[in-house]
Amino acid sequence: MTTLGSVQEVADILTAAMSPDYRIVIGIVGAPGAGKSTIAEQVAELLDPLAALLPMDGFHLPQSRLSDLGLRDRMGAPDTFDVPAFRASLISIRRGFRQSEHPVVAPGFDRDIEEPVPGRIRIAPECCCVIVEGNYLLLDSGGWERTAPMFDLTFFVELDEQTRIARLIARHEQFGKTAADARTWALGPDQVNAELIATTAPRADYRIALG
Repeated sequence: MTTLGSVQEVADILTAAMSPDYRIVIGIVGAPGAGKSTIAEQVAELLDPLAALLPMDGFHLPQSRLSDLGLRDRMGAPDTFDVPAFRASLISIRRGFRQSEHPVVAPGFDRDIEEPVPGRIRIAPECCCVIVEGNYLLLDSGGWERTAPMFDLTFFVELDEQTRIARLIARHEQFGKTAADARTWALGPDQVNAELIATTAPRADYRIALG
């Protein structure tokens, strides 16, 4: 598997794969804190206006639903997302290239309140590349196995564990957790998820290691 060392390399691969005749859907995968969201945003900026970004976080189940299911303390685990809705959006995205005057609409995510926001993402009909970033795009269970084949190319973001965990703790603190709670969450639920996500790395087409 080829390892890429820059965002520009990723953009070059996508540029070569794009066509005026069809839309490609790209998956960028990585553990919490690995930097996949930043990389996806940077690639989308390099390819603007041909590319659009769809973060998987918008498909989190609402906190009220997680509480009803007894899953609030596991928010971010594979079964705390609306996988059928995510797959339905991917189907719409694949079908939506120049098929109507209307964009494909999908939910976003507000990190300040940790809630999905309906209708925040809009993908224009003429957009020929959609970059999806998320944790479980290559997972082979829990319904995710039905989404993985829908990606034309996939990239797995790697980062050394010490740096990844430090970034993750800092991010949790930024969005309101105390230092102690941030560390507990990063080394608890987040780490369980990270170890599961790591097992999906061999299924990616490329690895990304920026530093």
